[in-house]
Amino acid sequence: MTTTNNTNGGEVQEYLYKILVVGDIGTGKTSIIKRYVHNIFSNSYKSTIGVDFALKVLNWDDNTIIRLQLWDIAGQERFGSMTRVYYKEAVGAFVVYDITRPPTFEAVQKWKSDIEHKVFLPDERPIPCVLLANKCDLPSAVTKTKEEMDQYCQENGFIGWFETSAKDDKNINQAANFLVKKILENHAEMHKQQGEEQKDSSTITFDNKPQPSEQQRPSSGSGCQC
Repeated sequence: MTTTNNTNGGEVQEYLYKILVVGDIGTGKTSIIKRYVHNIFSNSYKSTIGVDFALKVLNWDDNTIIRLQLWDIAGQERFGSMTRVYYKEAVGAFVVYDITRPPTFEAVQKWKSDIEHKVFLPDERPIPCVLLANKCDLPSAVTKTKEEMDQYCQENGFIGWFETSAKDDKNINQAANFLVKKILENHAEMHKQQGEEQKDSSTITFDNKPQPSEQQRPSSGSGCQC
């Protein structure tokens, strides 16, 4: 976090957050990132190799600027040994599945488990994850009820879910704002905890029971010194 001054003389807080975008190959992770960051969509598909990332700057409010690093993790990387390196220092994640391909939904739990075992917040809580049911614009989409999805997210530790379409630009910004809001809440909570811990560590407790002075202390001897 850095602090600068705005044109009105007030302080502006700047944050840099790393967000993971994971899911099986072909679920539309790269298209979601391109739509969100550059507001573009292409029908030509090119599989991500390894990892790629893009930067999105948000003027969250008059006093807050957020820089998001969106890490596009290749679908096959879950089977490799590099995800722990890729996940390092992430504070949030999107897990994406293709709503037209049920096997990609079945893989969601494995991606979520992979994240939970390899990256944590500074206070050791799991990072917040949002589930994206992508490609909802396609006629072959296999949709689940809101109740089913709510229950699934609750049982598997997702903070929420969205039906998304990179092609139609549906719910991309809404999902991102939802996750960023949770990240900010976590940041504020941890900052508060750190402040309380520092306050406790700097507090000195005094024993208010008065101690007798040298003159008041009784003599250890019993004889008279005449």
